[in-house]
Amino acid sequence: MAIDRQRAAFAILRACIGVFFVFEGLGKIRWFTDPTILAGQLNDWLRAVPPGSASHVYLQRLAIPGVAYFARLVPLGEMTCGVAMALGVWPRAFALIAFSMALNFHVASGTLFKLAFLTNGYGLPVLGSTLAIAFGAPASAGRSVQPRPRRQ
Repeated sequence: MAIDRQRAAFAILRACIGVFFVFEGLGKIRWFTDPTILAGQLNDWLRAVPPGSASHVYLQRLAIPGVAYFARLVPLGEMTCGVAMALGVWPRAFALIAFSMALNFHVASGTLFKLAFLTNGYGLPVLGSTLAIAFGAPASAGRSVQPRPRRQ
């Protein structure tokens, strides 16, 4: 019996990044009851980014006005995506959602637009692995049983 190395590699990748997202979400669990934690972080980022930058506009027009929603959606989304990817449940879809959440984080904080982003452990490794799963994983990456061939 030959091992499908590509399928095995994607299973390892999605399990690892899935566990990462679960624990990132668990670290934000207090946001459910206290959205001021996220509001404080967003306001700190707003003061740190240049006025008129993409991050500044994003924070002012979307993130800060929606903080009450994001304080609940972010931890829930991270944990849900993490569990789904780790278990192989619709890994492509949940990896794409996780990618968009991570990208939003980097835009809001302004790190995406700095050279240091290239060496940030939360940057390229997270964005790259979620994109690899979303677009490169085998279609049945989460299935443990292969489908039966159709009869002609």
